Amino acid sequence: MTDLATLPATAQAELVRTRRASPVEVTRAVLARIEAWEPRLNAFAALDAEGAMAAARKAEAAVMAGAPLGPLHGVPATIKDITAVAGLPTRRGSRLSDPTPVGHDAPLVARLKAAGAIILGKTTSTEYGWTAVSSSPLTGHTHNPWKHGVTAGGSSSGAAALAGAGCGALHLGTDGAGSIRLPAHFCGVVGHKPTFGLVPYAPVTNNQSLSHAGPITRSVADAALMLEVMAGLHPADHTTLPGGFRAAEVGAPDLRGLRIAYSPDLGHARVDPDVAAAVRAALPAFEAAGARVEEVTPPWGPKGPALERGLWGIAMLPFLETDPERRAQQDPGLAACLAEYEGMTLREAITAQGQRIAYAAEIGQWFAQGWDLLVTPAASVAAFEVGRQRPAHWPDHAWDWLVWAEFSYPFDLSHGAAVSVPCGRDGQGLPIGLQIAGPRCADALVLRAAAAFLAEQPLIPSFAA
Repeated sequence: MTDLATLPATAQAELVRTRRASPVEVTRAVLARIEAWEPRLNAFAALDAEGAMAAARKAEAAVMAGAPLGPLHGVPATIKDITAVAGLPTRRGSRLSDPTPVGHDAPLVARLKAAGAIILGKTTSTEYGWTAVSSSPLTGHTHNPWKHGVTAGGSSSGAAALAGAGCGALHLGTDGAGSIRLPAHFCGVVGHKPTFGLVPYAPVTNNQSLSHAGPITRSVADAALMLEVMAGLHPADHTTLPGGFRAAEVGAPDLRGLRIAYSPDLGHARVDPDVAAAVRAALPAFEAAGARVEEVTPPWGPKGPALERGLWGIAMLPFLETDPERRAQQDPGLAACLAEYEGMTLREAITAQGQRIAYAAEIGQWFAQGWDLLVTPAASVAAFEVGRQRPAHWPDHAWDWLVWAEFSYPFDLSHGAAVSVPCGRDGQGLPIGLQIAGPRCADALVLRAAAAFLAEQPLIPSFAA
């Protein structure tokens, strides 16, 4: 049998349902693979192997008793260490956080458990999710499964690294400016940022409604299944949307009749040549699936950089430390970012938020005027050395990593659906991803396009590279 650890969640769940594999066997296989990879990856903030095996034995007993089984029964999953899991601390990548285990599950974790998922532990995050590189003062560097010593991306660093290494099928990430899609791009996997409000995010963050939670997986089918389990109204999150999500809505990988815009740079972004070439070369796959692809420059594209930089520090200001000793415990990049925004006035903050609202409306109207989807690079660069905010061949900066992530944050600001899928490799053999983005509530369409693309150009696993 193919290694249970590297099978898709859909296959793992089917094996459990048909009693061809037990939850204990699946969980043990995933933990064994983690043990082999983890010294190189450093992907866990808290690995709970004992708790996972106890849950797996309980799940196995339910199978043997003929109890009703959820859609993820016996399937291992990881949770980014931004989100609460009962019995484990929520450290958020910070040495200033409380190490005491929490007594409750976040709503989406509770939903995963109710569907039968086995929680393996908490994966590494950058400090408070502030940056998209894979380092934090609490856990150090998380490494890319394709090459040790280069970034796995962030802030959902450990989730993407484990997915890329084939260490289980389901990994929860969060995304406020690309933190699901960017590490998926760097690690050669699928990362879906759902429509804002589709998945409950509780406690609701005080960061201008930027934070989204979603799946990082090795297949679109797994992402859709995980999204189905997590989505839907929740009383603890007043922003959640009714109706939920059904994986069946994704449908067959057929794009006939779709009009897809392609923008290589959104009219302003610097993009490394390897990345630009790989994304452009991938476009025929969408046409082969039936779509019409046209190169465009969205009129809202060049407005993004000034807007995002006016807003990003506002989102981070709750983490400002005025005590020098506490500030010295923070990520130096985060401290530099906070220092730059510390003097922002209330008037400036409110003005920036008004500009953001207008920007989101412009993106929504642009899609409504005839574009079904937008394809761009997922990021401007492939993975680079850990410990840096930017690649060595780009101008250095104390904190501004956003300069190579200009494609992702527009869809956090506008709340639309977006997914990163691998489309090629750079000259060092490191993954390159493309982004497929759509308007709000277009998650099924975005995932269908991702599935159609991967049917034409399948994902290449790092552990076989």
